[in-house]
Amino acid sequence: MKIQILMKNILLIVVALVSIVCNAQRDTFENISEKNGKIGIGTNNPDELLTVKGKIHTQEVLVDLQGAVAPDYVFEWYAQGTSTLKSEYQLLPLPALEEFILEHKHLPKVPSAETLEKEGMSLKEMNLLLLEKVEELTLYTLKQQKEIDGLKEKLLELGE
Repeated sequence: MKIQILMKNILLIVVALVSIVCNAQRDTFENISEKNGKIGIGTNNPDELLTVKGKIHTQEVLVDLQGAVAPDYVFEWYAQGTSTLKSEYQLLPLPALEEFILEHKHLPKVPSAETLEKEGMSLKEMNLLLLEKVEELTLYTLKQQKEIDGLKEKLLELGE
């Protein structure tokens, strides 16, 4: 009798395990695909090592520069008049910047909305470009502050 109960329990456990294994193998991730060694999430045609069509939620993204130059060349150019990091770099004078914006409707080196829509842009490239623009804004602000300070001094002199 005890052997029969033991055998029934073993049989039930085996049936349960087989059932779990079969269901686990049947429940594939329908939104994940693989093609030519590339993984797609939300797409059946991945075009990179990992292609995700949809939103990604993460706490952090680490992007390696891999030979790209961080925009320290902007401040190096300002401090020294030239840059060893990027010898061709020049800060546009404000009138030339305004002329470019009026003609092209976007900042120099920044792709137009149309180009971004068609081609997208790498996170690394965009972050480096935006950092360059922030550093340039800092230089324009420093120049303006020097002009403001100079005008204040002239006003004080006139008031005396």
